[in-house]
Amino acid sequence: MSTPVTATPGNPYLDDFLAPVNTEVTATDLSVTGQIPDFLDGRYLRNGPNPVAEVDPATYHWFTGDGMIHGVGLHDGKAAWYRNRWVRSAAVRTALGEPAASTRNLRAGMQSLGANTNVLAHAGKTLALVEGGVANYELNDDLDTVGPCDFDGTLAGGYTAHPHRDPHTGELHAVSYSYARGRTVQYSVIDTHGHARRTVDIEVSGSPMMHDFSLTDKYVVLYDLPVTLDPMQVLPKKMPQWMQHPARLVAQSLVGQVRVPGPIAAMFNRNERPAYQLPYAWNPRYPARIGVMPREGGNKDVRWFEIEPCYVYHPLNAYSEMRGDHEVLVLDVVRYDRMFDRDRRGPGGVTPKLDRWTIDLTTGAVTSERRDDRSQEFPRINETLLGSRHRFGYTVGVDGGFVDSGRTKMSTSLYKHDYSTGSSMVAPLDADLLIGEMSFVPRPAARSEDDGVLIGYGFHRGRDEGQLALLDAQTCESVATVHLPQRVPMGFHGNWAPRD
Repeated sequence: MSTPVTATPGNPYLDDFLAPVNTEVTATDLSVTGQIPDFLDGRYLRNGPNPVAEVDPATYHWFTGDGMIHGVGLHDGKAAWYRNRWVRSAAVRTALGEPAASTRNLRAGMQSLGANTNVLAHAGKTLALVEGGVANYELNDDLDTVGPCDFDGTLAGGYTAHPHRDPHTGELHAVSYSYARGRTVQYSVIDTHGHARRTVDIEVSGSPMMHDFSLTDKYVVLYDLPVTLDPMQVLPKKMPQWMQHPARLVAQSLVGQVRVPGPIAAMFNRNERPAYQLPYAWNPRYPARIGVMPREGGNKDVRWFEIEPCYVYHPLNAYSEMRGDHEVLVLDVVRYDRMFDRDRRGPGGVTPKLDRWTIDLTTGAVTSERRDDRSQEFPRINETLLGSRHRFGYTVGVDGGFVDSGRTKMSTSLYKHDYSTGSSMVAPLDADLLIGEMSFVPRPAARSEDDGVLIGYGFHRGRDEGQLALLDAQTCESVATVHLPQRVPMGFHGNWAPRD
């Protein structure tokens, strides 16, 4: 099945490695170079934006493209299959000429976008995830859409693109934001049966875009930073002239400031028309703060620490430890100086760098340290250590392309950071290979923290070929390459889903 996609020069989020594909493919018995480790028995899944129909390059925002899942099945050292499927939001069904879903679940969140940011397996289900109050979706094992997900009726109003799995309990912890929540975000815990067992509403300074958070063995860490809702962007594009001024005043005073009543939220959720612009922007008047809440605490237990204005999409990891008689919280993050002030179509125009914040929870002092000033994103660790002290972290170096607003061609690297020695390694990758996020899969009975495999999609420019790259996480050298029947766009986030 194919749908034409038009992308003209001028928008780096529709070009080169980020350009959408227009075909859903199923292929089996894939060609492999090298040897796939026998312990990999399951699926590698990755989500990302892929507009199903023509979009306006002048206004299209990368974060708003229709969700598309790419998956590869690995078993017995072989690559059994590749599939890619659009997440079937109402707009995608319409664009593909498919019948509408028989029922709608408005409790799950806004219906105007198919979940496009992350994908993972939990409690026997495959979940396509997104944030901002938009509905998440359940998929079957073949990546076909089952329907919107509200965790069997236990969590309404959307979820997050970045839950973190507690490596000890298997539960998913999350912090969710939506302008319908007013001046609050919601912390939730999804148990191993796929149901919300705990939710906490946490007061923040306004309506921030809180893309991710950090989880330690003891704390939930929130990043309340100055990318906030632009209320004018959520108003209808067409309204009578006499109504525009009062509507603007109401929007500025209410939208994102007060909780939206249920019936009105349902009205927003009912809208199925796609909107390819993002209603969030840099807000220099908004205070930048880090919030720290005990895992079993509530809103009144949150401690707030002021920091310099900046933005963080993705933390690498966080942990707390005692240093003498002081408790210290360590936060490793990818940090931007600003976001969505010059580039309103994506995260370009500013260089993301690897930083560390250290918060002395005894004195309240916050210190900041630059760990690596090279451009990089998509940090990952061995997630069996999530929330505790780590030694190694992996990031994707990104230069050119959207980082410099499309002035030069994109190139990528893979960095392995050693936090014990302060050194880093650059993976010896083919110069023609562009990669996206790389997930860490630990080897069974691993002998060290970095004993495992890094796995993720790439695009080989020289061969004009999509690839699934598998690297030795210790040496960062290639272990195997799965050759795919089509290019896979850079996209966002993926995870290894072992066979149940």
